Amino acid sequence: MLFNSIDFLIFFPVVVLVYFILPKKIKYIWLLIASYYFYMGWNAKYALLLFFSTAVTYLSGVAMDAADHGFPRQNPQRAEGKTPEKKAQGSRQKKIIVAISFILNLSILFVFKYLDFATDLLTFIFGKAGIALTVPRFDILLPVGISFYTFQALSYTMDVYRGEIYAERNFLRYALYVSFFPQLVAGPIERSKNLLKQLAVPQKFDYVRARDGIYLMLWGYFLKIVMADRIAVVVDRIYDGYEIYPGWFLVAGTVLFAFQVYCDFAGYSTIAIGAAKILGIDLMENFNAPYTSMSIAELWRRWHISLTTWFRDYLYFPLGGSRKGRLRKDINIMIVFLVSGLWHGAGMHYVAWGGINGLYQVIGERLKPVRARIATALHVKTDVLTFKLYKVAATFLLTLFSDIFFRANNMVAAGAIITSIFTTHNPWILFDGSLYTLGLGPTEFRFMLLSIGVLIFADICKRKGICIREIIGKQGYVFRAMFFVFAVVFLLTFGIWGPGYDAKNFVYFQF
Repeated sequence: MLFNSIDFLIFFPVVVLVYFILPKKIKYIWLLIASYYFYMGWNAKYALLLFFSTAVTYLSGVAMDAADHGFPRQNPQRAEGKTPEKKAQGSRQKKIIVAISFILNLSILFVFKYLDFATDLLTFIFGKAGIALTVPRFDILLPVGISFYTFQALSYTMDVYRGEIYAERNFLRYALYVSFFPQLVAGPIERSKNLLKQLAVPQKFDYVRARDGIYLMLWGYFLKIVMADRIAVVVDRIYDGYEIYPGWFLVAGTVLFAFQVYCDFAGYSTIAIGAAKILGIDLMENFNAPYTSMSIAELWRRWHISLTTWFRDYLYFPLGGSRKGRLRKDINIMIVFLVSGLWHGAGMHYVAWGGINGLYQVIGERLKPVRARIATALHVKTDVLTFKLYKVAATFLLTLFSDIFFRANNMVAAGAIITSIFTTHNPWILFDGSLYTLGLGPTEFRFMLLSIGVLIFADICKRKGICIREIIGKQGYVFRAMFFVFAVVFLLTFGIWGPGYDAKNFVYFQF
């Protein structure tokens, strides 16, 4: 079920209404039923994979708790009085349990997402060695959201292992944590320390929270159906026909893609956060004005925050982080970004995208003292607006280059696109009306650019700590009512949907 579908616009109000009518003790059961219904709207049989991941990580939590306290659970004081030998044995058991949980979950992820990629890679490698290797393709349909809910479930396993969260004994409540429908298929990737604890204590209906949640959902819909889906018309035309749209067409398409993927993913996350807030649940922020960043490192602190922090806490830190010297830190950063690229998709162009962003960070960190010395020698004022704008622009340009690999269908296409950008000089297409032949007429195209301007303004406000949602919330009832009506009418009027439009999936559903 898509957020931008009529089905969801019927489904969600019903879920909310019933949720707040039901007794407190069974609210979570209703949300669990709703979540599985929501997920099964894509492919009912793949709910079995969701259930499998849930069961494995639930049992791993219970087993680790038993390793610590015995089964049935002992009195905490008795557990604390264990001998060193018993504690060491319990620690070994917990490591085995974590390993089993990770192996089972990642094996499922590998089969459904990476099996064909792995066989193609082996075929290519053996082919280069002169060995003909014939391996059948499986062409398995990728289950929606499998990367997201797998990582969310595995984070619970690690949190229990580290003692940062209790082992949830209520299987249904834990199942809701893994399958909570607003953020199930495209994040934010929540942590058990945040979401699981909130699910254990359902909240009463709160008008202010509900109002803020509605505002967030409206903004998310603006990002998705007004901006992302409109921009996608142009981007898809250019990138799918990159051979007939050379040079500056591809430059324009790459710039627009940067905004498309941002609006699409931030749109989903914002709708999810808003929907959860209406239900009395706070999800973590996933995007924080990333294109106002003044370095690649800062951009990754503001982009897809739930995934970035997941890799930081469960991969970068366990690898040693920055504790084992500069070289080891650089290697750890590269590992994290290469894995992040592979997480995004089963293709070498995604791995290249991750590797490029990793190199940006490693090189940027290494060159920081050099840049500081140059700035001092040239008496450059680094705290003025012009220098900050230069850093924002430089960061955005670096992002655009890596985005070519993210959007291209494969490495060959990415190479051809980069070659075309640097060898074909046709900047006049930006001004002679050629861009109006890419699926959007002049009025639609200008409206798209105006929408991008609105997004940039909103992100600048956000960076400066100005919350437009709070400003609207402080106005009188009449103003708020008029704003709500205007927003709904605006979305219905300018959103990309209707009988002649095939509603687009959110970009990150494929990951």
